[in-house]
Amino acid sequence: MSQYYSEVRDGMCIEWDVPIEMDDEVVLRADVYRPPEEGKYPVILSYGPYGKWLHFEDGYVHQWEQMTEEYPDVVAGSTNKYQNWETVDPEKWVPDEYAVVRVDSRGSGRSPGYLNVWSDRETRDLEQCIKWAGDQNWSNNKVGLNGISYYAMNQWQVAQRRPEYLAAICAWEGAADWYRDAAYHGGIYSGLFPKSWYDRQVKTVQNGVGENGYRSSLTGGWVSGPETLSEEQLGANRVDLDNHWASNNLATDDYWAPRIPDLSRIEVPLLSAGNWGGHGLHLRGNVEGFTQATSTEKYLEIHGGAHWTGFYTDYGVELQKRFFDYYLKDKDNGWEEQPPVQLQIRYPGEKFEQRTEDAWPIPRTEWTRYYLDASEGLSLGAEEPTVKGSITYDALGDGVTFLTDPFEEETELTGPMSAKLFVESDTEDADLFLVLRVFKPDLEEVVFRGAIDPHKPVANGWLRASHRKVDEQKSEPWRPYHTHDEIQPLEPGEIYELDIEIWPSCIVVPERYRVGLSVRGTDYEYPGDVDTDSGLPGYEFTGSGPFVHIDPRDRPVETYGGDVTIHTGPDHQASLLLPVVPKKE
Repeated sequence: MSQYYSEVRDGMCIEWDVPIEMDDEVVLRADVYRPPEEGKYPVILSYGPYGKWLHFEDGYVHQWEQMTEEYPDVVAGSTNKYQNWETVDPEKWVPDEYAVVRVDSRGSGRSPGYLNVWSDRETRDLEQCIKWAGDQNWSNNKVGLNGISYYAMNQWQVAQRRPEYLAAICAWEGAADWYRDAAYHGGIYSGLFPKSWYDRQVKTVQNGVGENGYRSSLTGGWVSGPETLSEEQLGANRVDLDNHWASNNLATDDYWAPRIPDLSRIEVPLLSAGNWGGHGLHLRGNVEGFTQATSTEKYLEIHGGAHWTGFYTDYGVELQKRFFDYYLKDKDNGWEEQPPVQLQIRYPGEKFEQRTEDAWPIPRTEWTRYYLDASEGLSLGAEEPTVKGSITYDALGDGVTFLTDPFEEETELTGPMSAKLFVESDTEDADLFLVLRVFKPDLEEVVFRGAIDPHKPVANGWLRASHRKVDEQKSEPWRPYHTHDEIQPLEPGEIYELDIEIWPSCIVVPERYRVGLSVRGTDYEYPGDVDTDSGLPGYEFTGSGPFVHIDPRDRPVETYGGDVTIHTGPDHQASLLLPVVPKKE
């Protein structure tokens, strides 16, 4: 059995393996870090599967070394003994009179039970953990949720349930809709990510791995103990994630219902922090969570750089503390004057300029259509083509790229985007991979450090043609919303109109640079030299990170092979809608 005990060290009262009993009598385990003085403290809580006893550097050596080398402020002011993957450092919060609670989710780390990620059972567990934290005699009855990725994603799920004591949430780079944001981009299965992530980061710290896993440098105990189970027992005690995802290919399948929250039910104050380079997992959810929540006090922040890094820097910690000080401590710190939107405007060369706005999309946006023209070359222009054109490419190949003329002046593109294509396929379906790109005057591509991959284009969009059906009520010109509730096969030789969502982005395009739209039959690959070593077993860095769509179960050649033809011209005005943002006056 797990053993609860407490101690005072490094200026904190630490309670290890605190039991929290759920409504089905399963006992989860939490660690509590709080000031040693008697008092009532606001709570920062996280619930997830990565092992609360696993020290960041022990589990993620490559990421820790990279982050601390590039951002020395991360390690400043802390012994860093208690740093944990994608959660707050208690040494930077407890001195400011917060209690930090880390809960191992059901079936992970020190918590027993059946491991079923992002399930309704997990959401109910999290709700009960919030209630438990709010009821403690050291709590001021105000609980805030804060964390990255998994620890952000389940915030959307639980916040819609409006649990007692939940006073504010900070979802840092966290998807919201598991079907659209992660598993099926535009209806195309992103099969590598769930398998590599689950095998590498979740199964390795499943409860019961015990002596076959990590020994904690925090406590000296087993991160995934105290029991050690056989491989057969472990397998029987967890969901088969890849097969569950692969076999539920429509958003309306019962499997996805608890994993697609009703964002309109969220009323709690929220801070949603996204990453311009988060295409393939997190950015869409952060924007959708912000725009769709009905909270009267909600804030959106979007930055660049590597995934999770900004959360630990002085910039990230100060932003989080200002937010939580206001809502959990009622501190008069000026947060009420915080603009709803704070953006790190991106320039080529990894340069950023902070700017605030009143809303998202930015209200002064000049929505500008660029029309695809295949009649002479492959161009993107402001005028509608007057001559018919078409271009055919291998449906499983690198596709084609439409280019603008050199921009006559510096132009900012910030916001959501979309494309309208007129497509003909040789087969009964076709997968469209759209890539928004920027090129220097010599046509060398400008890429950026993405959240995961170091060579990311400006933006990505995806659509399986048989998933072309849109929900007209939920759609906007700049963000079509696909229902993904039925499969509508194509008739070979027929031309179909497709509205395709391109995830939001930001780039200030310099004078004489060009913008390109690539329409491909495969995932984007950076054309330059790359260091494919990701530091994470299971995938390489080639421009799309782990968010690739190569599962043969999902893309059989007989259905998705052959040729695809894009039609342009008077009867088929294919276009790209871009958010041109004029300078603030």
